[in-house]
Amino acid sequence: MEFKHESVLLKECIQALKIKEDGIYVDGTLGGAGHSEEILKNLSNKGKLIGIDRDEQALKAASEKLKKYNNVIYIHNNHDNIKNILQELNIDKVDGILLDLGVSSYQLDERARGFSYMGDSPLDMRMDTSTGITAKEIINTYTEENLASIIWEYGEEKFAKQIAKNIIIARNKKTIDTTQELVKIIENSIPKNKQKNGHPAKKTFQAIRIEVNNEIKPLYQTIINSVQCLKQGGRLVVITFHSLEDRAVKNAMIDLQGKCTCPSDLPYCICNYKSFGKIINNKPIIAKQEEIKRNSRAKSAKARIFERIDKN
Repeated sequence: MEFKHESVLLKECIQALKIKEDGIYVDGTLGGAGHSEEILKNLSNKGKLIGIDRDEQALKAASEKLKKYNNVIYIHNNHDNIKNILQELNIDKVDGILLDLGVSSYQLDERARGFSYMGDSPLDMRMDTSTGITAKEIINTYTEENLASIIWEYGEEKFAKQIAKNIIIARNKKTIDTTQELVKIIENSIPKNKQKNGHPAKKTFQAIRIEVNNEIKPLYQTIINSVQCLKQGGRLVVITFHSLEDRAVKNAMIDLQGKCTCPSDLPYCICNYKSFGKIINNKPIIAKQEEIKRNSRAKSAKARIFERIDKN
């Protein structure tokens, strides 16, 4: 399958990175390489792009798309490991990092991977198919309480408890193996008159995917690590698609910026608070209506920007 993916907030992110033509940049979620291609257009041959993705198929497709560029390093890994990745490349600091979080359009469209509630396929949902727990294992082994908690917290699904209860009932009869088996359980758990806004399985599938790929828990520390990998004046741009993602990113950036605790009547700071830089946009960047009409995925996208400036 061709790797089709329209990059969200493309112009806004490229502008936010303030790209230097001879700089070193990291796309921590290479995906369809839309953002990476625009970064490369702004780089000279002296510049360098490091493209990271845990999906080997994404890396393969991206390397084909970007084959005319000879200043790209492709890394099969997780952006959570950015410090180690750069150390192994003998790169101390970089000029900019972009993280476009969430699942790609390609992964949703490739039904054999089990990300989509459309069609019927094995319950997998792993971004990196070489390792980790599958959606099938989660659905068939987690307790009712754990399932309900995940579906509520990561999916914000009001009927999480009923869905979890019915998953347990179904799996006690036979193993739940496919996406459509799970879809039917979800559909039977939500009252028909409450199934009007989008597909009834959307929120639960999102929740299970987040749990499979551990997308939320390491995110705060990933933001901290990413900023610590920036040069002076370097920028981190993060696009989120979920309220929990956005909260983790926002909290990390607030902590990285630091806060003076001195009394307001002092003429200068004496508390020596630690700061790694400043938040560029207190309110996240959101997509314009024309982009949302063209690409529905952009509707929930929020971009936050942080610039590395060490406090003297």
